[in-house]
Amino acid sequence: MAESVEKLEDGIVRSAEQVSSQIRAAKDAIASVIFGQDRVIENTLVTILSGGHALLIGVPGLAKTKLVETLGVTLGLDAKRIQFTPDLMPSDILGAEVLDESTTGKRAFRFISGPVFAQLLMADEINRASPRTQSALLQAMQEQHITVAGARHDLPKPFHVLATQNPLEQEGTYPLPEAQLDRFLMEIDVDYPDRDAERRILFETTGAEETLAKGSMTADALITAQRLIRRLPVGDSVVEAILSLVRAARPGPDAGESGKFIAWGPGPRASQSLMLAVRARALIDGRLAPSVDDVLDLAEPVLKHRMALTFQARAEGRTIPDVIRQLKTRIG
Repeated sequence: MAESVEKLEDGIVRSAEQVSSQIRAAKDAIASVIFGQDRVIENTLVTILSGGHALLIGVPGLAKTKLVETLGVTLGLDAKRIQFTPDLMPSDILGAEVLDESTTGKRAFRFISGPVFAQLLMADEINRASPRTQSALLQAMQEQHITVAGARHDLPKPFHVLATQNPLEQEGTYPLPEAQLDRFLMEIDVDYPDRDAERRILFETTGAEETLAKGSMTADALITAQRLIRRLPVGDSVVEAILSLVRAARPGPDAGESGKFIAWGPGPRASQSLMLAVRARALIDGRLAPSVDDVLDLAEPVLKHRMALTFQARAEGRTIPDVIRQLKTRIG
């Protein structure tokens, strides 16, 4: 029995080392096309390796679309893009049945799949779609299948959605409800690149030749990595850090002094997301187990879209990232 356990652990170690090298190669390949967004690339990879979906928040022109295209090529995934508009209907993204007539005159319905049937889907400006269309996509994200005319249609595996939002525009938009925001594993802020990165962007993207993405993984290799992440060990100190942080982000005695600023906080899904995310981050770094530092680094993107502040907190100028930073000091 002991020998079997030892062989199993050796197999996990060998698999982890192989997968980790593939992931690092993919990360380097993405960074050769997307400049100055290392943290965004890492958090997006963590989300995909964890089997989840991400919400990218940033002003136009920060390479969000380019990032998704590059991820599709690098990870060997079938990538598609939907530009959301207020008049977009659920059938426009899910698909619909059409009536076909054969040469013999026989008629039958045939399902034509929509763009949601992709392994990596970019939902561009998701807050521009009506709640009806948003719900159709978010249900597909959660259930991994759709139902049209009573027939079930399974989505490809793996299936990941990277949705974008422009934080500047508020008119003509439909903000995602809190319950639907919870379906995103992370909310990733895409900030402006620094001066050196922007200088490189100028030369690399306006010349005669442009650097193209190169494939580093396949869809099967990604699925293998996702399964491996769920088998990585997590120490008691990391588990306790996750529990303490998530529970402190809710209104109540666990939050301490910060509790009076929190209107509502994250549920158990946040704990699950953080547990998977820290494992994925450890594997990207070539480590076989996550640390408390991983919990602290990933706390903000995992928690901030799952919290809301009280009126008093907003009146005092406090923000959710400020409250999360205050909560982290109690752990780290």
